Amino acid sequence: MSRERSLRAGLIGLGSMGRNHARVLHGLEGVELAGVADPVAAADGAPGSVPVFRTVAELVAEGIDYAVVACPTALHEEVALELAGHGVHALIEKPIAPSVRSAGIITRAFAEAGLVAGVGHIERYNPALRELRARLDMGELGDVYQVVTRRQGPFPARIADVGVVYDLATHDIDLTAWLTDSHYESVASATVSRSGRVHEDLVAFVGHLSSGAVTSHLVNWLSPLKERVTIVTGEHGCFVADTLTADLWFYANGSRPTEWEGLRQFRGVSEGDVTRYAIVKREPLLVEHETFRDAVLGKEADIVTLEQATGTVAVAEAVLEAAAKQAGVPVGPVRPVASV
Repeated sequence: MSRERSLRAGLIGLGSMGRNHARVLHGLEGVELAGVADPVAAADGAPGSVPVFRTVAELVAEGIDYAVVACPTALHEEVALELAGHGVHALIEKPIAPSVRSAGIITRAFAEAGLVAGVGHIERYNPALRELRARLDMGELGDVYQVVTRRQGPFPARIADVGVVYDLATHDIDLTAWLTDSHYESVASATVSRSGRVHEDLVAFVGHLSSGAVTSHLVNWLSPLKERVTIVTGEHGCFVADTLTADLWFYANGSRPTEWEGLRQFRGVSEGDVTRYAIVKREPLLVEHETFRDAVLGKEADIVTLEQATGTVAVAEAVLEAAAKQAGVPVGPVRPVASV
């Protein structure tokens, strides 16, 4: 890395998540944080002596190789098209856009410009989930039957433009499709709003995946209990991942015969050994940035593609539609947008 020219990166948006991106970019090997664009941020709001500009155009004029888009979701399309028009690669915070159509426009713009673009679905870089994905790929669980996630906690004051479906549930939609290497075929859901905001602050939904597995997701920011749990149940037992602590457990099906006559009649599984794995715990945001940096350099890198992120938005739209209709909704294939 030291023999290569440092990439010049820009950051758009210096809010709560933007400040985390700025921190990581400022110390990222092989990358120089050249500037930040934010119309309301303080001039000294970026780390070190990194300049803060008011517009994306001013930032691009500094000569950047790629940019991280961390502004509100409603502005993603406008900012992304400006970056693509100037030949700048982009890592866009999730969700990629507020609608499937908008996401399609962004995807086509970067494809036509021949640029690298990805979306910051950070859970894919959580050590516990990466370990879980590797073990699923090795077939340790056998057939996957079900994925259950719980993501709840207090209301984050930083969010104003979307509800829990787009802000939080998109994490679970993406990680479920990624872990199972499949896509959602249908969803049914219910939402409530209790915080006095326009958007929903609690959602519960179930889905069917193309792999044949079923899913169940509970997401809210109405709970004093902060919880981030993913449970994958399959043929040989279940994995339990806590993404707050990056811990992973495996609960194996029991193999010893049951002597209790009443229980022998039940043809399910019994309790077996429980294993907690020792995992190297690197910061997910740092790994995400390293991965995207490598992609920009033309190296093999497993980034979240715009097409994958668009599929996540399609599921989010279906979840909200299902809640409004109080009925199940199919999730159709994402079709390319005809023109920008």
